[in-house]
Amino acid sequence: MNQADQDDLILPPQALEQAWGREHLRLHRHLRRQPGLLPAGAGLLLAVSGGQDSMALLALLLGLRRLHGWRLHLWHGDHRWRPEAAQQADQLANWCRERGLRLTIDTREQPIVAAAANAEAQARDWRYERLEAQARAQDCSHVVCGHTASDRAETLLLHLARGSHRRGLASLRPQRSLGSGGVQLSRPLLIFSRSDTARICQTLQLPIWLDPSNDDLRYSRNRVRQLVLPELEALHPGAARRLSATAERLAREHDAQQDWLTIALHWLAADPAGLDRSRLTGLQRVNQTAVLDLWLSNQLGSSVSASQLDALVERLQRGRDPGRCDLAAGWQLHWDRSRLVLMPPEPADR
Repeated sequence: MNQADQDDLILPPQALEQAWGREHLRLHRHLRRQPGLLPAGAGLLLAVSGGQDSMALLALLLGLRRLHGWRLHLWHGDHRWRPEAAQQADQLANWCRERGLRLTIDTREQPIVAAAANAEAQARDWRYERLEAQARAQDCSHVVCGHTASDRAETLLLHLARGSHRRGLASLRPQRSLGSGGVQLSRPLLIFSRSDTARICQTLQLPIWLDPSNDDLRYSRNRVRQLVLPELEALHPGAARRLSATAERLAREHDAQQDWLTIALHWLAADPAGLDRSRLTGLQRVNQTAVLDLWLSNQLGSSVSASQLDALVERLQRGRDPGRCDLAAGWQLHWDRSRLVLMPPEPADR
């Protein structure tokens, strides 16, 4: 968007705070049902990319701000992987300034190479790191992102294709911890689709700063967004919304199952570092996998792939020989005929 186009979309400073429509009411009711998502009176740090979803999020929260008593702070991250990114950041900052909104802009010191295999992961990690730091600096308890039901549907499809277990399929939750300092990452727009945010932006005459990298089919998410989801929507209108609802159901089922798995894990624990192999293999296969997944995740601090879990369960069955398995970061799982033991990485100087 050039400056002339932006000037045509200038709204009066108080227009967004006075706006009220069915989307505002829909979000307001959603937040009343889930008060912990964006608590009344909280300090909120909004991640504003300038794209359609984040601008719709900003407009909705501005309209609800007085009703909920939030303190709103805005943040924008420049990854330095597009030549026009700095200019767009300046335009976004000017637009915010004209409405009395303060926008903090973080610029990455080292540019991310867009063609790099892990460019998306690099950008995401840097973004969340800076958001957590800025939330602490601004005394904000919650970081708020504009992920929609469409984003959640894409994530579900990608994880399905990778063979993820249920925890992976239940990802992109409405809320999770960001780092270890108590800051929460909230996603209040998961009840909206990308078509909803487009309509909000059009109705409220919001400017949108397009990111050309969203059209780059080298990125897996863009291919799902542009090639896969449109076909599913053509076959079954509303597919993205239903896929997102499926991810939410899986998340709830996963959380409910964790209580029972914790009880089972206590029963199976031979000691803090070990499990009773005989008791483990006496469970149904699906429960063996679930308990082993929880135990390893608790011990390692990260999950093990579904394919590796399945292979482990097969090797642990009764009558199979003792063995060992290499895990991430140098950890090893050893087992004899009665017990599983997790061995930490050897010191680097040995």
